Amino acid sequence: MYSEDYDSAYAQDRQGEDVYSKPVRAGKRTYFFDVKATKGRNDFFLTITESKRRVETDGRFSYDKHKIFLYKEDFEKFVEGLQETIDYIKTNCLKDVPERPRKDSGYDDFGNF
Repeated sequence: MYSEDYDSAYAQDRQGEDVYSKPVRAGKRTYFFDVKATKGRNDFFLTITESKRRVETDGRFSYDKHKIFLYKEDFEKFVEGLQETIDYIKTNCLKDVPERPRKDSGYDDFGNF
């Protein structure tokens, strides 16, 4: 988990230039799928961020953020692994668990997942 100060001070160096962003609200969490350009804009990569708001002891809000960086050479293997894992969960772990009704959050769902 990064502190907000660290995020603010070093965000541009770590992340590259924003090209596209897709937020997905999912209950108490928001996921951000961000396309970033490298410094020379000659390459692109994806960051996936999970953000969860929490209340500090003094009543202020802060956000826990967890981020992964995904590079183009790994896209296919990542998607295959993710789909295989989701299929496994659906087949082996959720057999007798009824689906929860979804709230319309105004954002598109993950699609086929």
